[in-house]
Amino acid sequence: MTVFAGRVRTVWRRVDGILLLDKPLGLTSNQALQIVRRLFRAEKAGHTGSLDPMATGVLPLCFGEATKVAGFLLDADKRYVATVALGQRTNTGDREGEVIASSPVPELNHALLVDALSRFLGETSQIPPMYSALKRDGEALYKIARRGETVEREPRAVRISAIDLVGWSAAEVIFDVRCSKGTYVRTLGEDLALALGTVGHLSALRRTDVGDAFTRYPVHTLDALEALAGREADLDGLLVAADVALGQWPSIQLGADDEGRFMHGQQIAVDAADGMVKVYGGSGRFLGLGQLRAGSVAPKRLFN
Repeated sequence: MTVFAGRVRTVWRRVDGILLLDKPLGLTSNQALQIVRRLFRAEKAGHTGSLDPMATGVLPLCFGEATKVAGFLLDADKRYVATVALGQRTNTGDREGEVIASSPVPELNHALLVDALSRFLGETSQIPPMYSALKRDGEALYKIARRGETVEREPRAVRISAIDLVGWSAAEVIFDVRCSKGTYVRTLGEDLALALGTVGHLSALRRTDVGDAFTRYPVHTLDALEALAGREADLDGLLVAADVALGQWPSIQLGADDEGRFMHGQQIAVDAADGMVKVYGGSGRFLGLGQLRAGSVAPKRLFN
């Protein structure tokens, strides 16, 4: 940091990699990002898909060159553990809203709950909630909703690839879901309540995974990161390499001569099937993303 006439000015530095943050309750994704960015003094940073303030869990933060893979993480499937409180519906679909409807809760049992959850498996459609960041004519829906207005929303195709019962009580259901990007778990919770013959709202939400790339890597709390404030070498040691985010993507390795040509934008002849690949140099260094087509690989996105 540099001090100017009593003001402390952050001196940003180059940081490359992905930090797996366990986003705490009560912060927006951007608020959490800015706190962590300042701890690292990272000159370039972005997050990979918002979590509501009431949600906790895995939020990959991309620094430097790793921001180039952020879009792939946005498109990845997500996994959540969700808790639905039955008997009351809120205007936001979660516990932060006002109760707008109540209904008796039927007696629950394992078979009934498993059957209800199974109805959501596969391809389905959702109508986005009014309390969402989607925009209509340039204005976020939640701003329109706060004025007491409602507008028509087009259904969106989503995919539920797995949904399992975790537990339940007399008026609460907990489930584990793996779903495509753009899935509103709040809406899923409301729909589950309706399938059970009542109403409900999301009372807790925790994201447990983004894609399949990070399952063996630790997730770090904000408290743990703040305990390392000023120890940037230790903070940097928590970062995951950018290519980890691409998980099970196929990869190819180039020789030293071809590595140089590839990094200068040239196509390289290879014997591989068409598609997107991770490209590595002769020393194992990650070079970037390549597009395989007709027996050659062309640079798609290079990493410095």
